[in-house]
Amino acid sequence: MSELAWWQRGVIYQIYPRSFQDSDGDGIGDLAGITTRLRYLVELGVDAVWLSPIYPSPMADFGYDVADYCNIDPMFGTLADFKQFADRAHELGLKVLLDFVPNHSSDRHPWFEESRSSRENPKRDWYLWRDPAPDGGPPNNWLSRMGGSAWEWDAPTRQYYYHAFLREQPDLNWRNPRVRRAMDDVLRFWLDRGVDGFRVDVLWLLIKDARFRDNPPNLAYKAGEPAHHRLLQTHTEDQPEVHDIVRSMRATLDEYGKRVLIGEIYLPVPQLMKYYGANGDGADMPFNFQLLNARWNAGDIANMIRDYNSALPEHAWPNWVLGNHDNPRVASRAGPVQARVAAVLLLTLRGTPTLYYGDEIGMTDGDIPPDQVQDPAELRQPGIGQGRDPERTPMQWNTSSAGSGFTTGKPWLPIAANTSVHDQEDDASSMLSLYRRLLSLRHSNAALVQGTIENVAAFGDVLTYERRCRNLRLFIALNMGAKEATVQAHRGVVLLSTLAGRDGDALVEGVNRLAAGEAFIAAI
Repeated sequence: MSELAWWQRGVIYQIYPRSFQDSDGDGIGDLAGITTRLRYLVELGVDAVWLSPIYPSPMADFGYDVADYCNIDPMFGTLADFKQFADRAHELGLKVLLDFVPNHSSDRHPWFEESRSSRENPKRDWYLWRDPAPDGGPPNNWLSRMGGSAWEWDAPTRQYYYHAFLREQPDLNWRNPRVRRAMDDVLRFWLDRGVDGFRVDVLWLLIKDARFRDNPPNLAYKAGEPAHHRLLQTHTEDQPEVHDIVRSMRATLDEYGKRVLIGEIYLPVPQLMKYYGANGDGADMPFNFQLLNARWNAGDIANMIRDYNSALPEHAWPNWVLGNHDNPRVASRAGPVQARVAAVLLLTLRGTPTLYYGDEIGMTDGDIPPDQVQDPAELRQPGIGQGRDPERTPMQWNTSSAGSGFTTGKPWLPIAANTSVHDQEDDASSMLSLYRRLLSLRHSNAALVQGTIENVAAFGDVLTYERRCRNLRLFIALNMGAKEATVQAHRGVVLLSTLAGRDGDALVEGVNRLAAGEAFIAAI
């Protein structure tokens, strides 16, 4: 497997820093806390740690409103703490990935403060400013993804500025070469400090229509959806010029050796494929989010796997994501039994998997009382299910203390006490043990890392496929239903099953039993 890049061989683990480990008792996770938990990640079996934003920020959107791209928010520590974290991670063999948030800054970033100071300021064109419409209203009909108009009136300079998200998050003007150079300097700042790659926030939104034309109405809009879905995002996302930016980022990372560029991109598969670029000059991995919103149905997922792999350009490397900080947790979406099946699915599909912290112990969405809601997405559009607090609750390390081993203070969000790492680590049948076994098997079996994926099929509630690499041949079967099923297989041996006691069982040629909610990996 040595011919593959580290990010092709490895498994990425996403940490939401506010919620992983608090070291100082303020109820908010920090870098020093994360550093103390790195050994746990090594024992789990992951290869890279991706941190959601840790930059200085007013926290209007919990760090996605960046006030300084080249520093650490005191909430999380200092640059010295970051160095200690990165050095320790590298010492343990873990790669370090950072979130890069280039679409917008905080309105308190010095760049924007200069930009809004006057129309003549040299940084005025670093952001998107427009005159009012003839009636004095916003320049066009573009809508914020956080509700309401995407245009905010600035009375002193008598123009509107554009914000795809909160008004505290003005969008940068990526058509300005000075902005591009400044952001390139940001990448270099962190690359010089040993960062192994970046996950680029909302990569597909970076460029907007140069003529600022209205977005057309979405005739398929349904009541209860987010307000911005009323319009098709024709002129505010996935513009052709964005690919030049991706190539530029790729070129900068290439100067530093084997660094990985990952793009957050919520687009249909045909459009997603364009972000790989031509012959490897785009993103290494445009995130494949299909499993986040998929119906938990064997036929649907079989079609998804086939279509995605068929669409990949020849030079492209696939990837799969089961959970993240913006979507309900898999154990809440599919239930605790099927969350185990989902773990087998994620870690046996072809491509690089990304795990979300806590999914390895089956954490579910937290219960957030109305008076403890933190997320601006929910506060601005209550009642439509956009709040992301439930999937961001603190890591559950133990159930024997009020702070669940996460903090000695009051946690920033309520912590569920239904399970924990401590409860599961010595239980051979636990979710944590399943993940450890899966990750160990993945790292030791070339078919699961570099093998082809073949014979993807669905038979009722059962999804099956094979992974092949030279003389290695694995058969994966997943019962995504609530009833016992049968599966046709070749003679072989079960290497791993979610059903206790089945590891090592023989498969017979022909019909084999598959318990309700069981998944197995077999050598055939």
